[in-house]
Amino acid sequence: MIKKKPAGDTLKKQLTERARDRVHTFVLKGGLFRGAFINGTRMVNEMRANFDYGILETFTAGQAYLAAGLLSSTLKGHDRLNLSIDCSGPIKGLSVDANAFGEVRGYLKQAPIPLTGPLSDFNLSRFFGSGFLTLTKYLEDMKQPYTGRVMLAHGNIAEDLAHYFVTSEQTPTVFALGIRFDTEGAVAGAGGLFLQAMPGADDALRGRLEDRIRDFPSPGSLMAEARDPETVITDFFSDYTPKCLSRERIEFFCRCTEEKISGYLFMLPLSDLAEMAENGPFPVETRCHNCGTIYRFSKGQLEDMLEKRRNA
Repeated sequence: MIKKKPAGDTLKKQLTERARDRVHTFVLKGGLFRGAFINGTRMVNEMRANFDYGILETFTAGQAYLAAGLLSSTLKGHDRLNLSIDCSGPIKGLSVDANAFGEVRGYLKQAPIPLTGPLSDFNLSRFFGSGFLTLTKYLEDMKQPYTGRVMLAHGNIAEDLAHYFVTSEQTPTVFALGIRFDTEGAVAGAGGLFLQAMPGADDALRGRLEDRIRDFPSPGSLMAEARDPETVITDFFSDYTPKCLSRERIEFFCRCTEEKISGYLFMLPLSDLAEMAENGPFPVETRCHNCGTIYRFSKGQLEDMLEKRRNA
């Protein structure tokens, strides 16, 4: 992939923010609850730059990126997952991938998102409408992917993911996702919290913890204030014996390359490839839908592909 530099970026800022982007995993009450906290500020900013998203598009896709990043903490080895939404509203849907290496990529199915008037708040329910949320896990030790699907119940990614886990996997789960913009509309902070009850957690304890979570500050605001995630975890859950386990990288990253994209062009029907090599327009531009990277191919490159194809 080719990453665009976010507006106003400097090398120092780039390196500092990438070092801060992490998923911090932890347990509470000796393992009765597992959780993760993500700082994905740089990830969301890079995603926005590559797709040239506006504020609403960044908020929507950014929340899905944060959610997928949090769920990547449950993966191992070469495991990966896909979070997708298909809906009737103006957003139309989204698709986001994450893997155990902390690489996140994905896109909105409609961008820009059509607006009928000024954006007054970030209540996304009217933009999602009715539809389905699907979570697919590609686990290394399973022959077939595991797919679960639920109807959208809230039009809110955090709440609909919690609904998914209770409904599809019978696991009480809480998500908190937040993106804070500064006065210029730039992403100042992007963060999220994931907390899941494990077998053995009784209803009373789970209820008290759910009540506590309602008072959890906006993760986006916490990251905009440069708060240390591990300190946030240990302070907020101090009476639940928190234990921080790991801090792993998280990054907007796609494994597309010019070579891969040229391979797709090479496999087009011969007539289509010939038409493209003859008439262009040049350079021919092909965009990776997962990361927004544009690859450009000259007339000479296409003619070489065509010759190799005919001689194959």
